[in-house]
Amino acid sequence: MTERLAVRKTYKLWIGGAFVRSESGRYDEADGVNFPRASRKDVRDAVAAARQAATPWAARTAYNRGQILYRAAEALESRAATMGVPRDEVEAAVDVLLHYAGWTDKLHAVLGGVNPVAAPFLSFSLPEPTGVAGIVAPDAPPLLGLVAELAPTLAAGNVAVAILSETDPLPGLDLAEALGVSDVPAGVVNLLSGRRQELATALGAHRDLNAIVDAAGDPSLATELDKLAAETIKRVRHDDPASTYEDATDDALDRLEAVTELKTAWHPVGA
Repeated sequence: MTERLAVRKTYKLWIGGAFVRSESGRYDEADGVNFPRASRKDVRDAVAAARQAATPWAARTAYNRGQILYRAAEALESRAATMGVPRDEVEAAVDVLLHYAGWTDKLHAVLGGVNPVAAPFLSFSLPEPTGVAGIVAPDAPPLLGLVAELAPTLAAGNVAVAILSETDPLPGLDLAEALGVSDVPAGVVNLLSGRRQELATALGAHRDLNAIVDAAGDPSLATELDKLAAETIKRVRHDDPASTYEDATDDALDRLEAVTELKTAWHPVGA
């Protein structure tokens, strides 16, 4: 009997709800496996897909977004054995998704409310999504470090373009398969692998991006992203890589505020 050869996995980018090859056709290698090296064109395609998905995602109810994040946690846990990282890292990533799933319907109560102003006016504030957020994930931990930035971004009603770990992108690309069966709409999450410097600067300079969340831990890159954000008026948050569940959730409100805008309205009372 002829011994059967295993089918080798072909890794692809996750853009607009589809697995696609890099526009340039370039590949890099990690752990003996080839993975696509995204280009600046792939960054532009990912931002375009995210922009198209932004309004419908923000229009969903907070409860529905929470359900989808919960389903993403279920799908990720079912693939724990195939994610290429230790089981405890997968479990921490699952718990982070569940944590922020619970935040979706609490943002308005915590961040919004009636403002104390002099009569005869009524002033109140409502939190709204920032829009399209760019995420620069850390090299390690490759899965938890990504999910720690992705979960609050989605919970607040934003869509995301994420640049994965440069040294170990495979867990992030595997995450795309879990998201693909978790009811996350096409374009809400876009995952790019490749050279961080090339992709992060292209993402930071994109004028259709509204915020950047940087967890790469690279001071020179952080400075460059700050300059690019200033040129195009983007919100920026620099995070230390989350290596535990507590790292990702102890400052949950700060992470959510970083990708949230407050819309304040004033009304004359009794006029």
